Amino acid sequence: MKDYVADAKDRMIHAVEATVRDFQTIRTGRASPAMLDRIEVEAYGAMMPINQLANISVPEPRQLLIQPFDKSTAQAIEKAIQKSDLGINPIVDGMGIRLTIPQMTEDRRKELVKQVNARAEEGCVAIRNVRRDAIDHLKKAEKAKEMSEDELKRLESEVDKLAHKYVDEVHDHQKKKDFELMEV
Repeated sequence: MKDYVADAKDRMIHAVEATVRDFQTIRTGRASPAMLDRIEVEAYGAMMPINQLANISVPEPRQLLIQPFDKSTAQAIEKAIQKSDLGINPIVDGMGIRLTIPQMTEDRRKELVKQVNARAEEGCVAIRNVRRDAIDHLKKAEKAKEMSEDELKRLESEVDKLAHKYVDEVHDHQKKKDFELMEV
């Protein structure tokens, strides 16, 4: 029965990690290669992440430089960035593709905070779903007489504590990202 709890804990940790990775893709006014993690480029007959097609560097605090490994993919990378929700226009020059991150307005910051809050809630829902699944498995095991009612209650309590712990962790990461976004 401990396997159900250990599996639930593992899945909750993965939900928190996925939420944190998602937060990293939201731009904060500072250049970060993680901003491009969600963007996929059609190259060589398949969809590929930009970091597999180019070297991404931060030459200045508000600028990203994308240097394609193969110059023929530069146009496809440019199109993928233009189609993305980044709201940044790529500039193609002799060195590669430059992305200049503009100063964010108050409205844009508030909009991004709303996005962070929505993604945090998605992370919390994922954790709650893991909790529900684990408790369902435990109840089925109790009905099949694989454990006692007391053990069921104890394990349910353990799963609840784990869920609360990881939901709080998501909220902590959300508050940090909100602060980072609202920082001028």
